[in-house]
Amino acid sequence: MQVKVEQLENVQFAIHARHHTVLCDQPADNGGADEGMTPPELMLASLGSCAAFYATQYLKARRLPAAGVEVVVNAEKLKSPARLGNFRIEVDCPAPLTEEQQVGLVRSVHSCLIHNTLMSVPEIAIELKLPVMAG
Repeated sequence: MQVKVEQLENVQFAIHARHHTVLCDQPADNGGADEGMTPPELMLASLGSCAAFYATQYLKARRLPAAGVEVVVNAEKLKSPARLGNFRIEVDCPAPLTEEQQVGLVRSVHSCLIHNTLMSVPEIAIELKLPVMAG
């Protein structure tokens, strides 16, 4: 799995994955043109869309109404180090569920790939590539 991030101008970036492109920017008060989501908003979007996918799959597998699933994700900005924390995922289910189905749906959302990634500290390697200096 891979994405490529390309600076367009100032603090605006194009994010390419397969044949899709998403724009990332900063609000005007942070030097941007506010033409795209910020990196933290993209992270929340990733978690929310993953949760929505797993919720929808759970409902469809049980032949329950799945059209209209909505997810809202909130997080707080924390410090030392700067990060997001205290995530809250709200799943608006379009179908009434039994208690057993409610437990199953929550368990399914907990199984989301992005959720699991955030719950286990991933290893992140940074490789710096520099232009070759003439001379």
